[in-house]
Formats: sequence, C-alpha cells, structure tokens
Amino acid sequence: MTDKQQHDSTNNPSQAEKPLIALKTGNPTVDRSITRVSRLVSWFQAIPAVAHFIRAGERFNDRLGSQFGAAITYFSFLSLIPILMVSFAAVGFVLASHPDLLTELINRMVSNISDPTLANTLKNTVNTAVRQRTTVGLTGLLLALYSGISWMGNLREAIRAQSRDVWERNPQDKEKIYFKYSRDFISLTGLVLALIITLSLTSIAGSAQAAIVKALGLDGIEWLRPAMTIIALSISIFANYLLFLWIFWILPRHKPRKKALFRGTLLAAIGFEVIKFIMTFTLPKLASSPSGAAFGSVLGLMAFFYFFARLTLFCAAWIATAKYKDDKEDEAVLATPHH
Repeated sequence: MTDKQQHDSTNNPSQAEKPLIALKTGNPTVDRSITRVSRLVSWFQAIPAVAHFIRAGERFNDRLGSQFGAAITYFSFLSLIPILMVSFAAVGFVLASHPDLLTELINRMVSNISDPTLANTLKNTVNTAVRQRTTVGLTGLLLALYSGISWMGNLREAIRAQSRDVWERNPQDKEKIYFKYSRDFISLTGLVLALIITLSLTSIAGSAQAAIVKALGLDGIEWLRPAMTIIALSISIFANYLLFLWIFWILPRHKPRKKALFRGTLLAAIGFEVIKFIMTFTLPKLASSPSGAAFGSVLGLMAFFYFFARLTLFCAAWIATAKYKDDKEDEAVLATPHH
C-alpha cells in the first residue's frame, strides 16, 4: 500500500468504522464504554438467530410489508359485509319457514323498545329482510366471492413479494387474468377448507378433552388444570400450524426449503396464538368504555386482521431469508459451470 493510499484510508474510514469515530468524546473512560457497547451490539447482532430476524425485518420493510398488510386488512374487513348479508338471508329462510318464531321475535323486539316509531321501523326491517331473503342471499354470495378472491389475490401477491429473490416481479410471474382469478378461487377454497379443518380440530379436541376429564371424575383436581391448559394450547398451536403451512406452501410461486418452511410456520403458529391471547384480554377492556362499546368490535376486528397480515408477511420474509450451514455447498454447486 502506498503512502497516498494509507493517507486516504486514514482520512476516509469505512462505513463500519464511522459510527465509532463519530462517537469519540475525548474522554477515555466514556470512549472505552462506548466501544464496549458497540462491540456488545455487534456481537449480539452476529448471533445467527438475531441476524436472521434482522434480515427478515429489513426485507419486510423494504418490500412494503406494512402497506400490503393494510391492503389485506381492508379486504378482510370488506369481506365481513357480504358474509353478514348471507347470514341475514339464512336467518330469513329460517324465520320464513317458522312463522311462530318470527312472530315471537317481533313481539319481543316491540316489547323491549319503548319508542313506538323505532319499534315499528325494526318490525318493518325484519319483515323486509324475510321477504327479500333470496335477493339478499344471492347478492351477498356474489359480493363475498368477489371480496374473497380479491383478498386472496392481495395475500398471494404480498407473500410472493416477500418470497421472491428480487423485489421486482419477473415477466414469467405475470398471469392471464382468467387464470389468475381461477387460481385465487381455488386457493380461497383451499384456505376455507383448511380453516374449517383447523377450527374443527380445535373445537373437537377441546370438547373431547373436557368430556374425558369429566367422565373420569378428574375435574376437581387442581394440579390437572395447568396440564390441561398446556394440552389445549398445544392443540391450538398445532391447528394454527396446519393453517400457516398451507399458506406458506401453496401461495409462493417458488417453493421454500423445507427446513425454513417448517420453522417459519412454527413461528407463525406461535405468534398467531399470542395475538389471539392478547386480543382475548384487550377486547373486553376496550368494550367497557362508552366509545369502545360503539366502535370496540370494529377496531378489534381491524386490529386482529392487521396483526394477522403483518405476522404472515413477516414469517414469509423470515422463511425467504433463512440461511443454513449447507447453503455454501448449494451455492458452490450452483456456481460450478455446466458444459
């Protein structure tokens, strides 16, 4: 190295050295403390698990994970409206086939409302819903299909954005519009089936567990309750695992490595259980206030959908940025020229 190069390297420190030099205070004791803290931070960031989370967070932010999460939240909340329409139509069919039940429902509504104008309005609304149940049901189904396919399309594009090697979409990733909507419809159907299976598994397992404990006369044993709670939690996490495994395996265009897929899916399953636990405690407190009673359920649903979307996309980024010891061997094989 020439004298000029040495002079340039001294006056132009590297990026890694700039923070340390910028933090020099002139006080030897303080400078030594700053150096130790910087080394500790560098050591902590070099831990493989921590480095992996940092890489995943950087990819999540660089590839607009928060913005995609907001879009998924919007379509998730939008999908509730047609679902409610279908539910009202189903209730309308039930009430139409049971006139006595319809009459009893209307009488209870009228008796519990002191304002005769409001009672008459609700009575007319119920009768209109029963008469127009077919129209409301078909309209709700069409809107639910559209919003559901749009939701799946946003989720698929968001996960693919996190999973691709580069941010830009390749020309071969573009699909015909009819093929795209057909794929999204099939994916939505598969996701609904996976969701039904996981919810059924959780419900059946919980009911069977309670029935077995009661049949054996063990419901009065105090030390058994923590064990049963752990079993129920494990079953719920396993159900979450199946759901996220379907999402991370089917939606990305390029299939991830199995080791990263299985570990990232477990991370998502545990994170989703944490979200459900937090929402279980926060929603009742939110609904206790006057403003929360009016908007608490809406805000709670939006928060739940948003955290679910962010968790899903972050775990997709985590799977895509996984690095293991055998990666060097794989890269060496790929770098070897083939004739």
